Amino acid sequence: MNTSIYESAKSEKGFTLVELAVVMVIIGLLVGGVLKGQEMIANAQVTSTVAQVKAIDAAASTFRDIFDAFPGDMANAGARLPNCTAAPCATGAASATVGNTRLEALPTGANDGESQAFFPHLAAADLLTGVNGNNLMDASINGNELRPGFSNGAALGLLNTPRAGHYLAVVQTSSTNVTGMKPVDAARMDRKMDDGVATTGAAGGLGAETCGTATGYVEATQGTVCGFVVRFQG
Repeated sequence: MNTSIYESAKSEKGFTLVELAVVMVIIGLLVGGVLKGQEMIANAQVTSTVAQVKAIDAAASTFRDIFDAFPGDMANAGARLPNCTAAPCATGAASATVGNTRLEALPTGANDGESQAFFPHLAAADLLTGVNGNNLMDASINGNELRPGFSNGAALGLLNTPRAGHYLAVVQTSSTNVTGMKPVDAARMDRKMDDGVATTGAAGGLGAETCGTATGYVEATQGTVCGFVVRFQG
């Protein structure tokens, strides 16, 4: 009888403090690994989006060298580009300014006009691939698109006095919302391509002060309250 009681008590023995400590360490390592993995994925998406912007810049430059026209603004594109037989590639923009070597104003809302023909023209010239159903390109940062357009130097998002020229916006896949990025991701892109400040230089933030101010991006904010814009060709 005494033996069975002893064996029963022994079998109900719990974890020691050392065993619990080991388990907690393992859990901590797993959680840390997940968070580090998420950080690496986010950084890879930013790096890939920066590479996309640079590739688009190079493609637009090559297009201008070959055709002496700006993609999206080319007159008679249907007759000049192979496989450019359907709208918006063939027709371009219904605009009196087509052929003036610049796109229409940067669309951060609805995508239309010359900006809608920009990527189809580059694709028809075999200078890039990946045009999506909105006639834009999906950014590597999930849920965002790349949209081209022209700025005359007026305030552009949080950029107070941008230099006049063409810009690419990284904005949410929506006709009404431009904020599809976390401030930390917009800040990473800015640091890789410009001065790292949301309001100055050739790149900056789109959105309200929850995205960025003159003192920097609000990187602690976890919501997708930012868009991003960067100057390219022209």
